[in-house]
Amino acid sequence: MTADQLSIDRSDGFLVVAGPTASGKSSLCLDIARQVDGVIINADALQLYRDLNLLSARPDEAALATAPHALYGVLDGATRCSVGLWLSYAQVAVRDARATGKIPILVGGTGMYLNASLNGISSIPDVPEPVRREAIEMHSKLGGQQFHTDLATIDPRLAERLAPGDTQRLIRGMEVYLHTKTPLSWWQQQPLEGYIEGTGYTIALMPPREAVYANIDRRFEEMFENGAVREVEHLIAQGLDPGLPVMKALGVSQITSFLSGALSQDDAIMQAKRDSRHYAKRQMTWIRNNFISKITLNELYSKSLVEKIFPKIFL
Repeated sequence: MTADQLSIDRSDGFLVVAGPTASGKSSLCLDIARQVDGVIINADALQLYRDLNLLSARPDEAALATAPHALYGVLDGATRCSVGLWLSYAQVAVRDARATGKIPILVGGTGMYLNASLNGISSIPDVPEPVRREAIEMHSKLGGQQFHTDLATIDPRLAERLAPGDTQRLIRGMEVYLHTKTPLSWWQQQPLEGYIEGTGYTIALMPPREAVYANIDRRFEEMFENGAVREVEHLIAQGLDPGLPVMKALGVSQITSFLSGALSQDDAIMQAKRDSRHYAKRQMTWIRNNFISKITLNELYSKSLVEKIFPKIFL
């Protein structure tokens, strides 16, 4: 473990805890919240959705009863959340926590949310839903390669950074241009704004990759046994746009294929585990390259880990 001492001021300090999926960061934050009288604020894109309880590994009822939580299960699956929308919710949650004298503890594995909380975001105008649908339909009609080529003519700087298979970000670039007539790359170069006021103290939970992978495998089997199939059946019954974030959650496509008969149960579980491991690997890479932590914990969550971290936090 490498660490600097943290001296947190209750008036404006807040914790930001990053870690890959299945690293135990939610349990770590629960213990921290109990010790420091904190509010745990969700910074995970999928845990925002009330439709995804099991598959997003949202805190269970026992955890929610142990310490105050905010921004868990607050959005309908039909909503397409953005970094800006999450940041506006987080601002309110932090303000509410401070009003009651509690320490805000932001935790999640969505790098863009964590980065926005500390540094702010570019002020990009909201794109109306009809314009978004226009960009999605354009991508569907042209295919990824031609869509990428067309985007390069209006936003070459953005297209250079994106692969033809990066559907979500390609569509984002096109929809912003269609709405504003200005390249997304230009907006991204504007001064950042909206970051959480005060001093952010950063903690990274970065266990060995093999330990995270083993946790992922165990956890998804438990999800499947405890109702993940019913969760996906409920999503399917709503007839949601397959391009929505909630429909792209880890496990949703595999269980959908199982329900349709395209995959066996074993194959669905195997593929969901595989994709979750790939996702965890990307998260760890992002944290190593982009998240400057005051404290880095190189092991899975445990009670002994808690004993190591608390002497470093002085309130």
